[in-house]
Amino acid sequence: MTDISKLQVSGKLADNERIKGDSDLLRGTIAEDLTDTLTGGFTSDNFQLIRFHGMYQQDDRDIRQERTEQKLEPLHTVMLRARMPGGVITPKQWLAIDEFAESHTGAGSIRLTTRQTFQFHGVLKRDIKLMHQTLDKIGIDSIATAGDVNRNVLCTSNPEQSELHSQAYEWAKTISEHLLPRTRAYAEIWLDGEKVETTERDEPILGKTYLPRKFKTTVVVPPQNDVDLHANDMNFVAIADNGQLVGFNLLVGGGLAMTHGDEATYPRKADEFGYLPLDKTLAIAEAVVTTQRDLGNRVNRKNAKTKYTLDRVGLEVFKAEVERRAGFQFEPTRPYELTGRGDAFGWTAGIDGKHNLTLFIENGRLLDYPGKPLKSGMARIARQHKGEFRMTANQNLVVAGVASEDKAAIEQLAREHGLFDEGVSNQRKSSMACVSLPTCPLAMAEAERFLPDFVTRIEGVLAGHGIADDAIIFRVTGCPNGCGRAMLAEVGLVGKGPGKYNLHLGGNLAGTRVPKLYKENLDEDAILAELDSLSGRWARERLDGEGFGDFVIRIGIVPEVIVSRTDFYA
Repeated sequence: MTDISKLQVSGKLADNERIKGDSDLLRGTIAEDLTDTLTGGFTSDNFQLIRFHGMYQQDDRDIRQERTEQKLEPLHTVMLRARMPGGVITPKQWLAIDEFAESHTGAGSIRLTTRQTFQFHGVLKRDIKLMHQTLDKIGIDSIATAGDVNRNVLCTSNPEQSELHSQAYEWAKTISEHLLPRTRAYAEIWLDGEKVETTERDEPILGKTYLPRKFKTTVVVPPQNDVDLHANDMNFVAIADNGQLVGFNLLVGGGLAMTHGDEATYPRKADEFGYLPLDKTLAIAEAVVTTQRDLGNRVNRKNAKTKYTLDRVGLEVFKAEVERRAGFQFEPTRPYELTGRGDAFGWTAGIDGKHNLTLFIENGRLLDYPGKPLKSGMARIARQHKGEFRMTANQNLVVAGVASEDKAAIEQLAREHGLFDEGVSNQRKSSMACVSLPTCPLAMAEAERFLPDFVTRIEGVLAGHGIADDAIIFRVTGCPNGCGRAMLAEVGLVGKGPGKYNLHLGGNLAGTRVPKLYKENLDEDAILAELDSLSGRWARERLDGEGFGDFVIRIGIVPEVIVSRTDFYA
């Protein structure tokens, strides 16, 4: 048996480990901070601890300098990310979050995210407790959607509503619940201890100091890879027999975040561990999490994710420890194929005789724009819809379970409010960005605000080469932390500074390849010039069905990234 202590990283622990250890299982002094009206923010330790409760402290960077000149502190608010395994939400729940967003958030918007959930932005300290209690009343919480824990569990959206998908979704919920923190801190602070049955005072899975870093999990129904499994630490790929779920292939160690200038950090694909039957799912999930808990790097947070643990201790060592803890040896990986990542826009039919309408929501931002009252339109649909909504990991929304007699009315509402428009290009549907400025404190460059106009320019380039109906998977992030999943795009932009981006090329359509850094510190015009030249060659020289990412590798523009640790910076 491996001596675990010999595989652990020695040295002075990162300060986050002190914060977690001293927090009394995530309580800290958050409750006391809430009563401090002299500041809109939280103290330094609580600034970190509120993340475990699903929130980030932010401020509006557009007005930060102005407030400094007025001798005012930054306009502190919080962003909350809800826990929605599989992204399923009812119309009643939607109307409640719509009302709260309208009344108690700075922007008044609902933001759909790449984590298959929604975010509130701009909530003042005085409204935070009301926010949690409002969500609790409709059966939603934000427990463990941020911080060093297993976060919101993603599940393939599959608007065709197959029986296999329903089974996979139930497992996404079960895994999420099993890996949640056991502490009562969330209920005590935000819900006044209501509806809490457990008196657990320790964390049997997560440990007193929780995980070394954030941990992300998916349940994937092939051939769709809309959750981008290679961006996640632990992935359960559904294996079916005669349309029924019988088990999962497990992949471990994916992740996209890196740090500019630090070649010890890199994006990484997940590795195949093997197949497991359904009755071993929770034991394996728990074993992967506890192995990462005990072996992960608690000294250097930049190297604390599961992907670095695998590369440090070795895949076989990590896998053997998971097997020992679970009391189960993986079977050989069973065959499966991933073919694409996009959402099926428009109407699709379900096996239950009902219908599903997938709406394109640019950047996932639901707000009433001039001539496009998206947020109001969703509220009107929610008042009429008898099924459910499904948020996708591509920031879009599915109106699911629509009866045949209701299709026309739902579609009319969607069209009237700019939610359903066949004129949206394939390129725009294939593009995505993180929030970035003005609210994200880590942002180095624009992303969400940059994307719409830049996509228009890309559309013009493609049209100029006679391929207006084609698309390149394009993603932009304001920093290298990976929230917009640019490191699995055919063309990925990563913010380097104001107006400047690193250009990465060479991801593929299925989302199984990390793109290679092509050129650094480019401005918008320089990026567009590169894409103009390369897309022109793609239009003229590509093979049948060849995607842009495959093309630029085949003609030698960038080499293929096979093993990130050795290929990404080479």
